[in-house]
Amino acid sequence: MARAIFAAGCFWGVEKAFMGLDGVIKTKVGYTGGNTGGDVENPTYEQVSTGKTGHAEAVDIKFDPEKISYKKLLDVFWKIHDPTTLNKQGSDVGTQYRSVIFYLYETQKEEAMKSKNKLEKSKKYKDPIVTEIIGALAFYDAEEEHQKYFLKKGKKS
Repeated sequence: MARAIFAAGCFWGVEKAFMGLDGVIKTKVGYTGGNTGGDVENPTYEQVSTGKTGHAEAVDIKFDPEKISYKKLLDVFWKIHDPTTLNKQGSDVGTQYRSVIFYLYETQKEEAMKSKNKLEKSKKYKDPIVTEIIGALAFYDAEEEHQKYFLKKGKKS
């Protein structure tokens, strides 16, 4: 089993996009990427929502690399959000909604950078891609009511 951590806006929709993929074993939403030195441990949704913790809403994905590759997960990541908007996805605004790939291994860093460069060269977007690619930091699980939110609420999007 392997892990991947992505932030691409509100974690409810990001989790939903990865949950149904063949090879994805488990997803959980949470917070990561807080300010260096000022990191808030075990933050609440309310704290993260202020934008003052520096944390992003993120999804921790456990997957079987024999069934789904990290590259495929990256492809999904790029498709589910606009990587050119800084600290904003749709109507959600703030640093907690920024676009970030948190790599856990050097191979993930290399694949993430390669996929970002390929997307930039494709000229799919007129604006530059602002997605950060940084080493994984402490991941704090979000409160239970946020886990599998769309499934619990019976929502399709």
